[in-house]
Amino acid sequence: MHITELRIAGFKSFVDPETVPIEPGLTGIVGPNGCGKSNLLEALRWVMGATSAKAMRGGEMDDLIFSGAKDRAARENAEVTLVLDNKARTAPPEFNASDTLEVLRRIKRGAGSTYKLNGRTVRGKDIKLLFADASTGANSPSLVRQGQISELIASKPQNRRRILEEAAGIGGLNARRHEAELTLRAAETNLERLSEVSAEVERQLESLKRQARKARKYKELSTKISALEAFVAHAKWFKAKTDQEEAGVALARAKSEVERLTREAAVAETRRLEASEGLQPLRNAEAVASGKLGQARIDLARIEAERKAASDVLSGLERELERLSVDLEREQTQKYEAAVTLEEAKASLAALPF
Repeated sequence: MHITELRIAGFKSFVDPETVPIEPGLTGIVGPNGCGKSNLLEALRWVMGATSAKAMRGGEMDDLIFSGAKDRAARENAEVTLVLDNKARTAPPEFNASDTLEVLRRIKRGAGSTYKLNGRTVRGKDIKLLFADASTGANSPSLVRQGQISELIASKPQNRRRILEEAAGIGGLNARRHEAELTLRAAETNLERLSEVSAEVERQLESLKRQARKARKYKELSTKISALEAFVAHAKWFKAKTDQEEAGVALARAKSEVERLTREAAVAETRRLEASEGLQPLRNAEAVASGKLGQARIDLARIEAERKAASDVLSGLERELERLSVDLEREQTQKYEAAVTLEEAKASLAALPF
């Protein structure tokens, strides 16, 4: 990977936009202490994805933005652009259509930083992988800062191994392997969570099935009970009505018999008065007629009592019929609520992921 240009604006001491061309061969920057030579290397590391403000001699990332001077106001943002030669087409496939790659990192005070590659917003991880594939990066030993030579000499074996891996060009593979391992662990965690959720959904499904069976059974029993209660009430009402009609017929017959007997008693009394000589026979006949009349009155009173009892039974049955009608309406309401609950349970069951 060949770097052709570095653009800086608002980064540390570079308040004004500056462009540093990097031609083929050796490019050197010469200047006195404090002129900003180290800032160029830090800008290069920063745009490659460095995340440690301390490693770039700052307390926090906002310290990388020009903080102002006696005659210059502070900047609110800073950006660094790195131009790469991609004629060999070594970039990732999604960015490999252009001969050049422009990697830009911009930071806004208090809002963090963003990355862009050829004008497209990307993640910091994508930028790190881009440079890791080229065996370089923000923390690569190929970028030597002040005092780093002695650090490399005294470094631990694992750090020397990282240097050799980058020299062999497998740094990007290691980075991608680490990314793949993280993705695999996340996938395994998701699978475990999915298994737990699936088991929970199965338990809920069984519970909903039991509730649905109970609701169907309740609906069937409620329908049968309502039908039977209505049938019983209708049968009682029909029997009471029939008894009332029969009692009315018996009452009319008794009244007719009473009228007939009354007429006979009147005729007998007339004959008694007319035939005083046959008084005793007539008295006997009168006694018989009186007995029949008394019996008829007794029958009339009994029939009247039976009619009243039948009327009371009819009234009680009508009240029972009214109560059963209220109960039937309540059972129908409960049946409707059970049907609504069943439909909601079915909807909840259909909405569950399987």
